[in-house]
Amino acid sequence: MEASLSEQRLNFLRQSTGKVITDSPSNFMNWLAPVLIKAEYGILVCQYTIRKEMTNPYQILHGGVTAGIIDDLIGATVFTMGLNDRYTTVNNYIDYFATASEGDEVVAETSIVKRGRTILNLQCELSLPSKKRLIAKGYSNMLNIG
Repeated sequence: MEASLSEQRLNFLRQSTGKVITDSPSNFMNWLAPVLIKAEYGILVCQYTIRKEMTNPYQILHGGVTAGIIDDLIGATVFTMGLNDRYTTVNNYIDYFATASEGDEVVAETSIVKRGRTILNLQCELSLPSKKRLIAKGYSNMLNIG
């Protein structure tokens, strides 16, 4: 029996487990250079090393980069679901709780909150394991655009 589209995509992603992702269709993901930790249906876990160009004038992780990590990984999570339709972000809601600095390794983990016919709601938590801190938590609605 042929593997489902979700299984095919997950198998493709899992080839990068433990490695820096550099050949994603998302140029932004390539710039973020995450290390894939886990890929399951509707779940992705990646680790990011905070680089100087990801920080703000206070030398802490820029809120826009935090939002970008959340948005990009949520989009990649939709990819794991093996859906034939295309989805785009309708909105992002992000709470910021703590900071990270250059050299810190942060971990982002996504999950599906609700799957509707036209809207998918997903969440992403970004944490700093070395300090046992939740950096940010974001929710996103993704719209089926066909």
